[in-house]
Amino acid sequence: MQKIRIKNRIEIEKMKRSGQAAAKVLQAIADAIEPGVTTYELEMVSRKAIANLNATSSFLNYVIPEHSPYPATICVSVNNKVIHGIPDKSEELIEGDIIGVDTAVSIDGFHGDNAFTFPVGKISTEAQSLLDATKASLYAAISEAKLGNRIGDVSFQLQNVAEKAGFSVIQNFSGHGIGRNLHEEPQIPTTGKPGRGVRLRPGMVLAIEAMVNAGHPGVDALEDGWSIVTSDGSLSALFEHTVAVLSDGPEILTGSPIWENQ
Repeated sequence: MQKIRIKNRIEIEKMKRSGQAAAKVLQAIADAIEPGVTTYELEMVSRKAIANLNATSSFLNYVIPEHSPYPATICVSVNNKVIHGIPDKSEELIEGDIIGVDTAVSIDGFHGDNAFTFPVGKISTEAQSLLDATKASLYAAISEAKLGNRIGDVSFQLQNVAEKAGFSVIQNFSGHGIGRNLHEEPQIPTTGKPGRGVRLRPGMVLAIEAMVNAGHPGVDALEDGWSIVTSDGSLSALFEHTVAVLSDGPEILTGSPIWENQ
């Protein structure tokens, strides 16, 4: 198993820079979301923002076993898509949609990763409740990313908050450590038991992901090899922050105004 890579103060400051760049890309995309916009147009907004920040996309041409290289700088997951949706010129947003946007960039050798699910115009009460619960589960999990706790404490909150609100968490995918590599150890499952798993230490940096379905937790993969959808066709939401575990508590490295204004 890959070793957990502890970051020093200088490295965490570099990760804060990449995290803030990723947050600015997400903000640029948020400003462009409206009915009639295609997910491909959002990809073009992302590419321009990344170039303006002198950053490098962490996703474009990313390779994992048995997959073709990922063809975009963002993952866009509309409605029943859970994660890894590929931008498409024919996929046009309409009033009432929700769209999860996941983006990550690299600056000076370190990655920052964040995601947010946005409403497209006026959305249903059910959809808004899903977004609220998913975001709340992420922040509850982040609050547990502190010394003395374990990964299970973080994962438990992802599951507990979502399920108490009447939703389910997907169990096939997880959050992850992050640093010089986009995906590092430890894995951060969406379910867990308090007091179990890897003990958190100062200098660990985690990409914590809340992935919540309005219906059942089951998911399926589409033929494109990347896109994951809910098995029952229900809505799904994704929120993610890059978080440093420090001696005085967790620090969110990808914070931006969209988290308070949406």
